[in-house]
Amino acid sequence: MERTRRSVLVGTGAAGALVAAFALWPHRYAAPLQAGSDELVVDGFVRIAADGAVTVAVPVCEMGQGITTLCAQIVAVELGADRTRIGVESAPPGPFYADAVLAAHWAPLWLPYGLDSLAGGLAADPTGTLAQRTAERTPFTMTADGTALAAFEAPLRAAAAALRAQLTQAAAARWGVGWETCEARDHRISHGTQSATFAELLPEARAITPPDPPVLRAEPAREGGAALAPGALPRFARLDLPAKVDGSFVFAGDVRLPGMLHAAIAQPPQGDAVLASFDRAAAASVPGVVEVVNAERWLAALGTTWYAADKALTAMDPRFRAKGRVVDSGAMEAALDRALRRGDATTVAAVGDPAALLQKPSLSARYDIEPAQCVPLETATATARLTHGRLELWLATQAPDQAAMAAARALGLSRGDVVIYPLHAGGSFDARLDVRVAEQAAILAKAVKRPVQLMWSRWQETLAGFPRAPVAAQMAAAFGPERRLLLGWRARLAQPASAIEAAARLLDGKSAPAALATARGRVDAMACEGALPFYAIPERAVEHVPVDLSLPSGRQRGNAHAVGAYLTECFIDECAQFAGVEPLAFRIGLLSGQPRLAACLQGVARLAEWGGGRDASGQGIACHRMDLRTAQGLRSGFVAVVATARQEADAVRVERLSAYCDIGRIINADIARQQVEGALVAGLALAVGGTTQWQRGVPQAGRVAALGLPLLADCPKVDVAFADSSEHPFDPGELGMVAAAPAIANALFSATGVRFRRLPLLSEGL
Repeated sequence: MERTRRSVLVGTGAAGALVAAFALWPHRYAAPLQAGSDELVVDGFVRIAADGAVTVAVPVCEMGQGITTLCAQIVAVELGADRTRIGVESAPPGPFYADAVLAAHWAPLWLPYGLDSLAGGLAADPTGTLAQRTAERTPFTMTADGTALAAFEAPLRAAAAALRAQLTQAAAARWGVGWETCEARDHRISHGTQSATFAELLPEARAITPPDPPVLRAEPAREGGAALAPGALPRFARLDLPAKVDGSFVFAGDVRLPGMLHAAIAQPPQGDAVLASFDRAAAASVPGVVEVVNAERWLAALGTTWYAADKALTAMDPRFRAKGRVVDSGAMEAALDRALRRGDATTVAAVGDPAALLQKPSLSARYDIEPAQCVPLETATATARLTHGRLELWLATQAPDQAAMAAARALGLSRGDVVIYPLHAGGSFDARLDVRVAEQAAILAKAVKRPVQLMWSRWQETLAGFPRAPVAAQMAAAFGPERRLLLGWRARLAQPASAIEAAARLLDGKSAPAALATARGRVDAMACEGALPFYAIPERAVEHVPVDLSLPSGRQRGNAHAVGAYLTECFIDECAQFAGVEPLAFRIGLLSGQPRLAACLQGVARLAEWGGGRDASGQGIACHRMDLRTAQGLRSGFVAVVATARQEADAVRVERLSAYCDIGRIINADIARQQVEGALVAGLALAVGGTTQWQRGVPQAGRVAALGLPLLADCPKVDVAFADSSEHPFDPGELGMVAAAPAIANALFSATGVRFRRLPLLSEGL
């Protein structure tokens, strides 16, 4: 997000100082960071203490993706700071840190129904008044869709450059030289033989107004190819690793407050169900139980330990009854099948019109994708304390303002009466966009008049979580004479309006049943995002057939792109086989105008020693592109993956995953590699497991061990390489995820001669 300079230097003792969030409007907000008596806060992002220690305010949720380290590194490079003297803190939620890039990307979800066409124009422009105004008022302080670097690298650099200018000008005035001739490096300002530390210069620097706009360094934070060499030590090590290694890192479940009670919760089967009965007296026999609280859709026990509370829940034997529909996998699959075969479709993305070509398609195939669970390592946890009408919340969340508003609504408070302390998450994969745990904890704290920490069990996380929606797809292709030219393509997707539904819960505060009702029958372009091929097929289209399901659905790492990439890359492999062309060559031949993606395919072919994917070689290939509109223009990320698999006696084992990525300028090579490696393994997990069946709303695989996820022994050798690029940086966390499953599916075809068209891939059996 590009913000103009806005009088945001918060000086000594500036309690109550105000800052203007955007120059376009006269709105002003309380300064998000306050300076102590001998500190300086610059632009709401950088704080420097009297001893010279620098702290960076991070406005997004750290979920293991390394964003806190990236923010610190951006500031350290621009400021000229000693990396050992720079730290981070979570920025306080509020409109000052609104993400206009995410607001613009999600424009179809917040625009009034019927005005969706604006999403392709004014609303989708992150520099436009509409997107910025919406980002500010909602506020869009959410962490999602990899927008953090696009939104916050520029203001972080601007804040660091402003502070560097203040320190440099203070040094120049002291020495009687031009400040442009001074250099900032390693926490010192130098000019020839003269040198002073940041701490020494801070008293004079506080009184100086920096240039407007700030003077940025010619080269932003960047690490080249040498930093990616195997065994190379990180140039800027992750800030969170030492605490995670020694166990001192504070997650949501580590919070402890005086007099705090622990709470466990029982929630209804998935769908529209309510609490029917429970044995309150049975809880009294459990040592350590203090109180029992029930609401329409849940029952909670509170005790001196979580284990006592959970034991009390079991003893009370809560029963639920259906108020409306509950989830049944058989009914859900039947509804998807009916919609795919007979439902009315709406074109949501197209280049040309393939209808005439596809009246009698040359090739067609059906694909089915089951719901995908998020399975974060840390289950939903929140701690709440209500004192004198003021609620405090400690939790890991990707949507802090939405969590605060949900809790405020539950207690009849205003948003200003809720203070939220964002914590780092132990994984999320978008599960922490669900803010129900904040609301539940707040209700419990009010009921018992004591601080309460509510922690969902693993069973409750699976039972009540919102999985990625299922999809049934019919793919069709039209070839020219002699099967050489691919002329037409259509992807017909039967699925619920899952993006609209998730937005109704998150942005509008609706319950799961109300959100399902809001999305019913709606055409949802964002739910089909990533399904339009980037290949140069003259006529191609994506159609959405809305399906009314009882399963509440949510976001999952990769989101719609994970579905779109799977459908496109599996079916393009079938097209290559139909045309009798080697899969890599077939793709390259269709990538006119896509040099970066073509380079990724060629790069991964070298990395994986691609052998053509034929003759039971066990190799499969896939690629994908993701785009994001930003203030600097369109940012794109590209990935190509080769999977190598072999058939064992009663299973298929993935032996190797190789990925070649072009993510533009790489800020931290070590973190980029970690993100892609982790994404590849996450993609493997969803390729072979991560789903469940439901009967009467109850998941049949409620524990992690039953979800069919790969064990450590199942993890393949992983190779990752990156293009050397000077384009704007692109978040790599989703890329490896979305391309892994189709590459594995294509590898399984090479290894077995069988096309697996259902995800998870082995759900059909060998």
